[in-house]
Amino acid sequence: MHTEVNPESPFGGPSVPKRRAAGLLGRDSELDTITGLFRAALHGRAVSAVVVGEFGMGKSAMLTAAGELAGAAGFTVAIATASRLETHLSGGVGRQLVEGLTHAPPEPGSPRPRTPHAAEILPDHPPRTEREQTEALDAFFHTVRQAAEQGPVFLGIDNIHLADPWSMRCLAYIRHRVERLPVLVVLTSLIGHLQTGEVALLEMSGCTPATILLRGLGTRHVAEFLQVSAGRFAEECREITGGNPFLLGALRRRLVPGMDLDTAGSAMIGEVLRVRMHEYTAAPKMLEAVAILGEDASFDLLAQLAGVDESTALEAIDTMVRVHLLTNSHRPALTYRFVRNSVLADMPLTTRAVTQSRAARLLHDAGAAPERVGVHLLEATAIRIPWAVDVLRLAARHSVVEGDPELSVRFLSRALEERLSERKRMAILLQLAHAEFHCAPDSAPARVREAVDHIDDRETAAFVATAMILSLCCGPDARLAINSAGQFAARLDAGGPDAVWPLLCMTYLAEAGSRLGPPPDFRDFERQWAPLNDPAAQQSRSGLLALDTVRGGKSSADAVRHFGEALSGEQPELFEQPYFFTLATAALADEPALTDKLCQVLDTKRLPWDFHVPKGALATLARGIALQAGGDLVRASVHFESLVRQFDERGATSRCPIAVLCAGRLIEVSVDLGRHDVANGVLDKIDFGATQALFTHNYLLYARGRLRAATGEPELGYEDLRGCGRRLEHHGMRFPGFAPWRAHAARTALALGRTDAAARLAEEDLKAAERWGAPRILGGALTTAGLVREDEEGERLLTKAVDVLGGSTAKLALAEALTELGVLQARHGQAEKAIGTLRMAAQSSKHCGARPLARRAAEALRDARTSLTTAKDNEHGLTKQEYRVALMASQGLTNREIAEALHLTRRTVELHLSGAYRKLGITGRTELSSALGRSQRVDTD
Repeated sequence: MHTEVNPESPFGGPSVPKRRAAGLLGRDSELDTITGLFRAALHGRAVSAVVVGEFGMGKSAMLTAAGELAGAAGFTVAIATASRLETHLSGGVGRQLVEGLTHAPPEPGSPRPRTPHAAEILPDHPPRTEREQTEALDAFFHTVRQAAEQGPVFLGIDNIHLADPWSMRCLAYIRHRVERLPVLVVLTSLIGHLQTGEVALLEMSGCTPATILLRGLGTRHVAEFLQVSAGRFAEECREITGGNPFLLGALRRRLVPGMDLDTAGSAMIGEVLRVRMHEYTAAPKMLEAVAILGEDASFDLLAQLAGVDESTALEAIDTMVRVHLLTNSHRPALTYRFVRNSVLADMPLTTRAVTQSRAARLLHDAGAAPERVGVHLLEATAIRIPWAVDVLRLAARHSVVEGDPELSVRFLSRALEERLSERKRMAILLQLAHAEFHCAPDSAPARVREAVDHIDDRETAAFVATAMILSLCCGPDARLAINSAGQFAARLDAGGPDAVWPLLCMTYLAEAGSRLGPPPDFRDFERQWAPLNDPAAQQSRSGLLALDTVRGGKSSADAVRHFGEALSGEQPELFEQPYFFTLATAALADEPALTDKLCQVLDTKRLPWDFHVPKGALATLARGIALQAGGDLVRASVHFESLVRQFDERGATSRCPIAVLCAGRLIEVSVDLGRHDVANGVLDKIDFGATQALFTHNYLLYARGRLRAATGEPELGYEDLRGCGRRLEHHGMRFPGFAPWRAHAARTALALGRTDAAARLAEEDLKAAERWGAPRILGGALTTAGLVREDEEGERLLTKAVDVLGGSTAKLALAEALTELGVLQARHGQAEKAIGTLRMAAQSSKHCGARPLARRAAEALRDARTSLTTAKDNEHGLTKQEYRVALMASQGLTNREIAEALHLTRRTVELHLSGAYRKLGITGRTELSSALGRSQRVDTD
C-alpha cells in the first residue's frame, strides 16, 4: 500500500507515514476474511459474515471497504445502515437494501426491468394481516432473487442491532431461501448488545457465519494514524484509548507536544456515550458514577452515588460490561482512561464538583483511606466542605510518609481554600511548609513566616509549633522545625515565660538530639524555669532534670526520682520526643513500675506526632526494651521485629530516630539469641550513611559492632564499638547504660590480644557504673572487670557481679556473670565449684533464650566435669589442657605457636599458662621445665 512521507513530525524522531483512515489501519486480515467469501458467492452459494466490535472500533469503515472490494469484484452492492433514531420506522433498513438493489445497473445486453419503488415492496407500516405480511416478505425476497439472477449480490447491514423489527424479519425470511444464490450477507453489530426483538442474529446471518472480532490497533498503526514516532508516546496513546480508532481520532484533534495523556479526554466523546446510554435504564447516571469514583468504585458506592437501587445498578453495570464500556471485574471501571476523562469533561464543572464531594463523603463514611478521600476532595473545588479540612491534613501527612510531598502540597493547598480560623490556618501553613520543604525548599521559610503572622492565640501557637517539632524529627526536617520554633518563640516571648515554656522545652530537646556535638548547656536553660509555677511546667522541668542526670551519668536514684515526677501528670509529649524517649527508656528499663506507667502514657489511641511512627509503636518499643533488659530475649525480639516491619512498610527505617533505635535493638537482641541472619537482614535494609545525623545512630553503630564481633570480624567490630564511644563522648553522654560499648569493646580487645586496652576500657566502665549505681549496669561492669583479670581479684569481681545481679531483674546479665565466674573457677582448678556455677549459668542463659551463651556455658560445664575426673592424672594437679600448654611452652614454643597448634586463641593460651603457673607455684615459663620435671614434645593432633 502506497504511503506518503511526512518530512517533519511535531513530536520529534524519525519521519513517519502520512495518516490514513484509522478504521482501515491494521485491518488487512479482517478484510481478507470477507474477500475470502467472494469465491463461494460467485459460485452460486450464499455465505455470510458478522463483524462485531465495541463502540468506535471501525465496524462501519470495515463494511464500506468490503462493499467497495465487492463492487470491484462484480457484485451488486446494497448497504443499509440502521440507526438508533430510526429503529421505530418499520422497514427502514429493508427499503435501503431494496433501493440499492433496484437502482443497480443491469448486466450488459440484459433488458432493463421495471424498477419498483421501495415503498411498493416494503410499505411505511408493517403489514397487518397474515396475507399482507406474506406478500411483503415475498416481494422483498423476489427483489433479492431478481438481483441475484443478474449477478452476485453483496448485502451489507451496518449496526444490525439497531435495525427495525420488520427489516430483521425480512432478512431472516430470505436467509434460507437464497442458499443456492450468489448472495453474500455482511452484518455489523455492537459487541455484547442484547437482542430484544423477535429475531435473533443467527436467524439473519445463518447458522455458521464467519465471525470477525475487531480489536484495538497496535502501537505501530496508532503511531501511523497520529503521525508520531512508534515509541513510548505511541504506546501510551494506545494504552489510554485501547487502540480504538474513534477515540484515537478524538485524541488526534487535541494532540499537542508535551500534553499530559493522563488527563486527555474529549467532551464530545463523553456526550456521545451519555446519549447512547440513555436507552438503558440508569446507565448514564451509573456511567458518571464510575467515572467520578475511578479506582475507588465499588458496587455499593456506585449505586449510592448514582441514586438508584442495587438491582437497577447491577442491570446497568451488566449492560455496560457486555458492550465493553466497563471492564469485567469485581470493581467496575471504565475500559479506557480516555473514556473516563471524556465522561468527566462532558459534566458541567459545578455538577462535577458537587458529585466529587458526594463521592468523597461516601468514601469517608465507608472508612476509606484519607488519601483516597482527599483525591476526590481535590476535584471538588469552588464549593465549601468544612468536614474536609481534617481529612485533607491527614491525607497530606500520609502522602509525606509515602514519599509524595507534591501530593501533600496539593491536599494542604485545597484545605486552605476552606473557611478557617486563624489557629487552624496557622497549623495548616506549618504543615504545608514541611511538605514544600521536601519538593520546593526555598518556599518553606516564607510559609513559616506566613504562619507566624496568623498567631492570634499564644497557647495555640506554642502548641502548633511544638507539634511541628515533634512531627519533624530527622535530619533537615529537624532543622526546619527548630528554626520555625525559634520564629514562634520570638513572637511569643512578649507574653512571658508561661506563654513560651512548652515550646522552649521541645526546642531544647530537639537541639540536643539533632546536634552532632555537645547539647545546649542545661544550666542556662534551667534558669528560664525559675518564675514558673504551673504544674505542667514543673512536671516538664522534672523530665529535663532526669534527662540531664542521665546524660551526665550522675545517679540512677536521682534520675528515677525525676522521671517519676515527670510521669505523675498527663503530659505525654515530653516522652514522645525521640531524644528524650531514647534515653528515658534506657534509664527506666530496670524500673518495672515506672516502665508500666510510661507505657500507659505512651499507649494513647491518637496518632503519634511523628508521622513516621505507627500508632502504639512507642509503647511497644518501651516494653521491648524493658523485656530485653530483663533477659526475656524472645519476647523482646517479637516486639522489635513487628515494629521494624511496620517501619519498613513506611519506608522510615533509615529516616526516623525511633525506627533506627528499634532496628539497633533488634540487631543486638538477635546477636544474643544467636540469630545472626536476622541481624544481618535488618542491617542490610538500613542506609547507614543516612542515619549518621541522628542521635540513635550511636545505638545502631554499637549494635553493628556487636554483630561483627560475633560473626568473625572482631577488628571491624572493635572499630564500631570505639566509634560509638567517641560519638557519645562528643555528645557529652556519660550514661553507661545507653549503649554499653566499653564492656563489649573490652571483650573484643581481649579476643584480639589487646589486654592493656581491654583492662583500660573495663576500668573506665566500672567507674561509670559505680557512679550510676543501677544493679544491671554495675553488675555488667563488674563482669567485664573480672573478665580481663586472671588473678584472685578477677574471681572476686565476678563473684560480686553475681551478688549484685542476683537481686535484680537482669537475668541475662546474671547468666553472663555466672558463665564467666564458672569458667574462671575451672581455670583456677576449682572444678567442683565451677560445675555448680556453670550449671546455674547454663540454666539461666537457656531460660533467656541466649543460645550462644548457653552453648558456651554448657561446653565449659562439660570441660569442668572432665577436668574433675582427670585432674589427678598427673602429679602436678594440672588439667589436661593446662598440662599440654605448659609442656609446649617449656619446650620453647611461643604463645602464638601453641595457639595455632592447639586451635586456641592466644588469650586462652595465656589463661592456661597463668593457671599452670599458679598450680606449680612458679612465676614464669623459665621455671616450667624444672617444675614439670621432664621435657618432651606433645603430639598436637
